[in-house]
Amino acid sequence: MQKRMLGQGLEVSALGLGCMGMSGVYGASDDREAVATIHHAIALGCNFLDTAESYGPYTNEELVGRAIHDRRDQVVLATKFGFRFENGKRNGMDSRPDHIREVIDASLERLQTDRIDLLYQHRPDPTVPIEDVAGTVRDLIAQGKVLHFGLSEANEDTIRRAHAVQPVTALESEYSLWERGPEKGILCAVQELDIGFVPFSPLGRGFLTGQAKRAEEYPADDARSWGVPKLQGENFDINMAIVDVVRAVANRHDASLAQIALAWLLHRSPHIVPIPGTRNRGRVEENIASAKVRLTSADMRELEDATCDGAVAGERYTTQFMPAATKG
Repeated sequence: MQKRMLGQGLEVSALGLGCMGMSGVYGASDDREAVATIHHAIALGCNFLDTAESYGPYTNEELVGRAIHDRRDQVVLATKFGFRFENGKRNGMDSRPDHIREVIDASLERLQTDRIDLLYQHRPDPTVPIEDVAGTVRDLIAQGKVLHFGLSEANEDTIRRAHAVQPVTALESEYSLWERGPEKGILCAVQELDIGFVPFSPLGRGFLTGQAKRAEEYPADDARSWGVPKLQGENFDINMAIVDVVRAVANRHDASLAQIALAWLLHRSPHIVPIPGTRNRGRVEENIASAKVRLTSADMRELEDATCDGAVAGERYTTQFMPAATKG
Protein backbone atom coordinates (compact mmCIF):
# COMPACT_ATOMS: atom_id res chain seq x y z
CA MET A 1 0.00 0.00 0.00
CA GLN A 2 1.11 3.58 -0.62
CA LYS A 3 2.84 5.32 2.29
CA ARG A 4 2.69 8.91 3.49
CA MET A 5 4.79 10.96 5.88
CA LEU A 6 3.30 12.65 8.92
CA GLY A 7 5.26 15.52 10.36
CA GLN A 8 8.78 14.77 11.51
CA GLY A 9 9.42 11.36 10.03
CA LEU A 10 6.43 9.18 10.94
CA GLU A 11 5.72 7.04 7.87
CA VAL A 12 2.29 5.41 7.75
CA SER A 13 0.00 3.81 5.21
CA ALA A 14 -1.92 6.32 3.08
CA LEU A 15 -5.10 5.29 4.87
CA GLY A 16 -5.37 4.22 8.47
CA LEU A 17 -7.98 2.27 10.39
CA GLY A 18 -10.13 4.01 12.99
CA CYS A 19 -10.90 1.45 15.68
CA MET A 20 -13.37 3.41 17.83
CA GLY A 21 -16.51 1.80 16.36
CA MET A 22 -15.22 -1.65 17.28
CA SER A 23 -16.18 -0.89 20.89
CA GLY A 24 -19.74 0.32 20.63
CA VAL A 25 -20.56 3.95 19.76
CA TYR A 26 -22.36 2.87 16.58
CA GLY A 27 -24.22 -0.03 18.15
CA ALA A 28 -23.21 -3.51 19.24
CA SER A 29 -20.02 -4.96 17.82
CA ASP A 30 -18.39 -8.36 17.51
CA ASP A 31 -14.89 -8.58 19.03
CA ARG A 32 -13.89 -11.57 16.92
CA GLU A 33 -14.81 -9.83 13.68
CA ALA A 34 -13.12 -6.67 14.91
CA VAL A 35 -9.86 -8.50 15.54
CA ALA A 36 -10.17 -10.24 12.17
CA THR A 37 -10.71 -6.82 10.56
CA ILE A 38 -7.55 -5.44 12.15
CA HIS A 39 -5.57 -8.47 11.00
CA HIS A 40 -6.98 -8.15 7.47
CA ALA A 41 -6.10 -4.45 7.33
CA ILE A 42 -2.52 -5.20 8.37
CA ALA A 43 -2.24 -7.95 5.77
CA LEU A 44 -3.35 -5.48 3.08
CA GLY A 45 -0.71 -2.96 4.13
CA CYS A 46 -2.91 -0.66 6.23
CA ASN A 47 -0.61 -0.28 9.23
CA PHE A 48 -1.88 2.89 10.97
CA LEU A 49 -4.26 2.00 13.82
CA ASP A 50 -6.12 4.63 15.84
CA THR A 51 -7.57 4.05 19.30
CA ALA A 52 -7.97 5.89 22.64
CA GLU A 53 -8.42 5.18 26.32
CA SER A 54 -11.86 6.83 26.14
CA TYR A 55 -13.22 4.34 23.61
CA GLY A 56 -15.14 1.99 25.83
CA PRO A 57 -13.63 3.41 27.96
CA TYR A 58 -10.51 1.24 27.94
CA THR A 59 -12.03 -1.72 26.08
CA ASN A 60 -10.92 -0.53 22.65
CA GLU A 61 -7.28 -0.33 23.68
CA GLU A 62 -7.59 -3.81 25.16
CA LEU A 63 -9.09 -5.14 21.92
CA VAL A 64 -6.37 -3.53 19.81
CA GLY A 65 -3.75 -4.87 22.18
CA ARG A 66 -5.04 -8.42 21.74
CA ALA A 67 -5.12 -7.99 17.98
CA ILE A 68 -1.55 -6.72 17.59
CA HIS A 69 0.37 -8.42 20.38
CA ASP A 70 2.11 -10.73 17.88
CA ARG A 71 2.17 -8.10 15.10
CA ARG A 72 3.45 -5.08 16.98
CA ASP A 73 6.32 -4.32 14.62
CA GLN A 74 3.93 -4.30 11.65
CA VAL A 75 1.80 -1.40 12.91
CA VAL A 76 2.01 2.28 13.74
CA LEU A 77 -0.07 2.67 16.87
CA ALA A 78 -1.87 5.88 17.86
CA THR A 79 -3.79 6.42 21.08
CA LYS A 80 -5.00 9.39 23.11
CA PHE A 81 -5.25 10.84 26.61
CA GLY A 82 -7.10 13.82 28.03
CA PHE A 83 -10.24 12.76 29.88
CA ARG A 84 -11.19 11.84 33.43
CA PHE A 85 -13.43 8.84 34.10
CA GLU A 86 -15.68 7.98 37.02
CA ASN A 87 -17.76 4.81 37.32
CA GLY A 88 -16.90 3.83 33.76
CA LYS A 89 -18.07 7.13 32.26
CA ARG A 90 -16.27 10.20 31.00
CA ASN A 91 -16.41 13.06 33.48
CA GLY A 92 -14.54 16.09 32.18
CA MET A 93 -11.07 16.68 30.83
CA ASP A 94 -7.81 16.01 32.63
CA SER A 95 -4.41 16.73 31.08
CA ARG A 96 -2.49 17.35 34.28
CA PRO A 97 1.08 16.07 33.85
CA ASP A 98 0.78 13.47 36.64
CA HIS A 99 -2.43 12.19 35.10
CA ILE A 100 -0.87 11.96 31.64
CA ARG A 101 1.95 9.81 33.01
CA GLU A 102 -0.53 7.51 34.77
CA VAL A 103 -2.67 7.21 31.66
CA ILE A 104 0.26 6.31 29.42
CA ASP A 105 1.44 3.54 31.71
CA ALA A 106 -2.08 2.11 31.77
CA SER A 107 -2.44 2.41 27.99
CA LEU A 108 0.87 0.65 27.41
CA GLU A 109 -0.35 -2.25 29.55
CA ARG A 110 -3.72 -2.48 27.78
CA LEU A 111 -2.08 -2.28 24.37
CA GLN A 112 0.50 -4.92 25.32
CA THR A 113 3.38 -2.81 24.08
CA ASP A 114 6.39 -0.89 25.33
CA ARG A 115 5.84 2.24 23.23
CA ILE A 116 3.15 4.35 21.61
CA ASP A 117 4.08 5.54 18.14
CA LEU A 118 1.79 8.58 18.15
CA LEU A 119 0.27 9.98 21.34
CA TYR A 120 -2.50 12.55 20.95
CA GLN A 121 -4.01 14.89 23.48
CA HIS A 122 -7.64 13.96 22.79
CA ARG A 123 -8.97 17.44 23.50
CA PRO A 124 -7.18 20.53 24.86
CA ASP A 125 -7.81 21.02 28.56
CA PRO A 126 -8.56 24.70 29.36
CA THR A 127 -7.32 24.23 32.93
CA VAL A 128 -3.83 23.05 31.93
CA PRO A 129 -1.45 25.17 29.82
CA ILE A 130 -0.68 23.39 26.56
CA GLU A 131 3.01 24.07 27.23
CA ASP A 132 2.80 21.82 30.30
CA VAL A 133 1.13 19.10 28.25
CA ALA A 134 3.71 19.31 25.47
CA GLY A 135 6.53 19.28 28.00
CA THR A 136 5.15 16.14 29.65
CA VAL A 137 4.92 14.36 26.31
CA ARG A 138 8.46 15.54 25.51
CA ASP A 139 9.61 13.78 28.69
CA LEU A 140 7.73 10.60 27.72
CA ILE A 141 9.46 10.70 24.33
CA ALA A 142 12.83 11.01 26.06
CA GLN A 143 11.93 7.93 28.13
CA GLY A 144 11.07 5.95 25.00
CA LYS A 145 7.46 5.36 26.01
CA VAL A 146 6.20 7.64 23.21
CA LEU A 147 7.72 8.30 19.80
CA HIS A 148 5.62 11.18 18.41
CA PHE A 149 3.27 13.87 19.77
CA GLY A 150 -0.14 14.67 18.32
CA LEU A 151 -3.10 16.93 19.03
CA SER A 152 -6.78 16.34 18.35
CA GLU A 153 -9.39 19.04 17.70
CA ALA A 154 -6.97 21.83 18.66
CA ASN A 155 -7.19 25.34 17.29
CA GLU A 156 -4.35 27.19 15.56
CA ASP A 157 -3.09 29.02 18.65
CA THR A 158 -2.94 25.80 20.67
CA ILE A 159 -1.10 24.02 17.86
CA ARG A 160 1.53 26.73 17.59
CA ARG A 161 2.12 26.94 21.35
CA ALA A 162 2.47 23.17 21.69
CA HIS A 163 4.73 22.92 18.65
CA ALA A 164 7.12 25.47 20.16
CA VAL A 165 7.72 23.12 23.13
CA GLN A 166 7.59 19.69 21.44
CA PRO A 167 7.22 19.31 17.67
CA VAL A 168 3.73 18.14 16.82
CA THR A 169 3.72 15.29 14.29
CA ALA A 170 0.01 15.14 13.53
CA LEU A 171 -3.27 16.91 14.12
CA GLU A 172 -6.39 14.77 14.16
CA SER A 173 -9.70 16.51 13.48
CA GLU A 174 -12.95 15.86 11.68
CA TYR A 175 -12.65 16.58 7.97
CA SER A 176 -14.65 15.34 5.01
CA LEU A 177 -16.82 16.54 2.17
CA TRP A 178 -19.56 17.32 4.68
CA GLU A 179 -17.28 18.91 7.30
CA ARG A 180 -14.79 21.31 5.75
CA GLY A 181 -14.12 23.48 8.80
CA PRO A 182 -10.35 22.76 8.91
CA GLU A 183 -9.96 24.64 5.65
CA LYS A 184 -10.57 27.89 7.58
CA GLY A 185 -6.99 28.27 8.78
CA ILE A 186 -6.08 24.93 10.36
CA LEU A 187 -4.87 23.24 7.17
CA CYS A 188 -2.67 26.22 6.29
CA ALA A 189 -1.17 26.22 9.79
CA VAL A 190 -0.27 22.54 9.81
CA GLN A 191 1.21 22.81 6.33
CA GLU A 192 3.35 25.76 7.43
CA LEU A 193 4.57 23.87 10.51
CA ASP A 194 5.13 20.56 8.66
CA ILE A 195 2.48 18.77 10.69
CA GLY A 196 0.52 15.88 9.20
CA PHE A 197 -3.26 15.98 9.18
CA VAL A 198 -5.37 12.95 10.13
CA PRO A 199 -9.09 13.31 9.32
CA PHE A 200 -11.45 11.29 11.49
CA SER A 201 -15.00 10.55 10.32
CA PRO A 202 -13.81 10.98 6.70
CA LEU A 203 -17.03 9.34 5.50
CA GLY A 204 -19.28 11.64 7.52
CA ARG A 205 -20.25 8.89 9.98
CA GLY A 206 -21.41 6.80 7.05
CA PHE A 207 -23.40 9.54 5.34
CA LEU A 208 -21.04 9.84 2.39
CA THR A 209 -21.33 6.13 1.63
CA GLY A 210 -24.90 6.72 0.44
CA GLN A 211 -26.18 4.20 2.96
CA ALA A 212 -26.89 6.47 5.92
CA LYS A 213 -30.29 6.60 7.55
CA ARG A 214 -32.21 9.33 9.29
CA ALA A 215 -31.22 9.81 12.91
CA GLU A 216 -34.48 8.33 14.19
CA GLU A 217 -33.90 5.12 12.24
CA TYR A 218 -30.75 4.21 14.17
CA PRO A 219 -31.03 2.19 17.40
CA ALA A 220 -30.69 4.06 20.69
CA ASP A 221 -27.19 2.65 21.33
CA ASP A 222 -25.93 4.23 18.10
CA ALA A 223 -24.63 7.79 18.63
CA ARG A 224 -26.03 8.83 15.26
CA SER A 225 -29.54 8.51 16.67
CA TRP A 226 -29.05 11.52 18.94
CA GLY A 227 -25.65 13.15 18.47
CA VAL A 228 -25.42 14.15 14.80
CA PRO A 229 -27.69 17.07 13.82
CA LYS A 230 -26.78 16.66 10.14
CA LEU A 231 -28.80 13.44 10.13
CA GLN A 232 -31.83 14.95 11.83
CA GLY A 233 -35.07 16.27 10.31
CA GLU A 234 -34.86 18.44 7.21
CA ASN A 235 -31.06 18.57 7.51
CA PHE A 236 -30.96 14.99 6.27
CA ASP A 237 -33.01 15.84 3.18
CA ILE A 238 -30.89 18.90 2.35
CA ASN A 239 -27.66 16.98 2.74
CA MET A 240 -28.77 14.19 0.44
CA ALA A 241 -27.93 16.55 -2.44
CA ILE A 242 -24.26 16.01 -1.53
CA VAL A 243 -24.68 12.27 -1.84
CA ASP A 244 -26.14 12.71 -5.32
CA VAL A 245 -23.03 14.59 -6.45
CA VAL A 246 -20.67 12.02 -4.91
CA ARG A 247 -22.67 9.27 -6.62
CA ALA A 248 -22.36 10.97 -10.02
CA VAL A 249 -18.57 11.17 -9.66
CA ALA A 250 -18.44 7.57 -8.41
CA ASN A 251 -20.35 6.35 -11.45
CA ARG A 252 -17.84 7.99 -13.78
CA HIS A 253 -14.96 6.22 -12.04
CA ASP A 254 -16.69 2.85 -11.50
CA ALA A 255 -16.05 3.37 -7.79
CA SER A 256 -18.11 3.35 -4.61
CA LEU A 257 -19.24 6.57 -2.96
CA ALA A 258 -16.95 5.87 -0.02
CA GLN A 259 -13.98 5.53 -2.34
CA ILE A 260 -14.71 8.91 -3.93
CA ALA A 261 -15.06 10.63 -0.54
CA LEU A 262 -11.74 9.17 0.62
CA ALA A 263 -10.01 9.86 -2.69
CA TRP A 264 -11.04 13.51 -2.39
CA LEU A 265 -9.20 13.75 0.92
CA LEU A 266 -6.13 11.97 -0.44
CA HIS A 267 -6.02 14.40 -3.37
CA ARG A 268 -6.21 17.43 -1.07
CA SER A 269 -2.66 17.00 0.26
CA PRO A 270 0.08 14.33 0.33
CA HIS A 271 0.27 14.86 4.09
CA ILE A 272 -3.36 13.94 4.78
CA VAL A 273 -4.01 10.42 6.08
CA PRO A 274 -7.71 9.60 6.61
CA ILE A 275 -8.66 6.99 9.21
CA PRO A 276 -12.04 5.59 8.15
CA GLY A 277 -13.53 3.40 10.81
CA THR A 278 -15.03 0.02 10.11
CA ARG A 279 -15.50 -3.30 11.82
CA ASN A 280 -15.74 -5.64 8.86
CA ARG A 281 -13.15 -6.89 6.41
CA GLY A 282 -15.03 -6.07 3.24
CA ARG A 283 -15.16 -2.38 4.08
CA VAL A 284 -11.42 -2.38 4.77
CA GLU A 285 -10.77 -3.64 1.24
CA GLU A 286 -13.15 -1.06 -0.23
CA ASN A 287 -11.56 1.81 1.69
CA ILE A 288 -8.00 0.82 0.82
CA ALA A 289 -8.90 0.69 -2.87
CA SER A 290 -9.74 4.41 -2.74
CA ALA A 291 -6.00 5.12 -2.94
CA LYS A 292 -6.10 3.93 -6.56
CA VAL A 293 -8.87 6.34 -7.63
CA ARG A 294 -7.58 9.25 -9.71
CA LEU A 295 -9.87 12.27 -9.54
CA THR A 296 -9.59 14.97 -12.19
CA SER A 297 -9.49 18.69 -11.42
CA ALA A 298 -13.07 18.83 -12.73
CA ASP A 299 -14.10 16.08 -10.29
CA MET A 300 -12.52 17.99 -7.41
CA ARG A 301 -14.29 21.22 -8.33
CA GLU A 302 -17.63 19.46 -8.66
CA LEU A 303 -17.30 17.86 -5.24
CA GLU A 304 -16.11 21.05 -3.58
CA ASP A 305 -18.79 23.23 -5.16
CA ALA A 306 -21.43 20.86 -3.80
CA THR A 307 -20.09 21.17 -0.25
CA CYS A 308 -19.03 24.82 -0.05
CA ASP A 309 -20.07 27.16 2.78
CA GLY A 310 -23.79 26.93 3.45
CA ALA A 311 -24.36 23.80 1.39
CA VAL A 312 -24.26 21.43 4.37
CA ALA A 313 -27.14 21.68 6.86
CA GLY A 314 -26.65 21.09 10.57
CA GLU A 315 -23.83 21.25 13.10
CA ARG A 316 -21.21 18.58 13.65
CA TYR A 317 -22.59 17.61 17.06
CA THR A 318 -25.43 18.54 19.35
CA THR A 319 -24.60 21.50 21.63
CA GLN A 320 -23.89 19.15 24.53
CA PHE A 321 -21.10 17.35 22.67
CA MET A 322 -19.65 20.12 20.49
CA PRO A 323 -15.89 20.07 21.20
CA ALA A 324 -14.92 23.20 23.13
CA ALA A 325 -11.31 22.67 22.18
CA THR A 326 -11.67 24.13 18.72
CA LYS A 327 -13.10 27.37 20.12
CA GLY A 328 -10.27 28.58 22.29
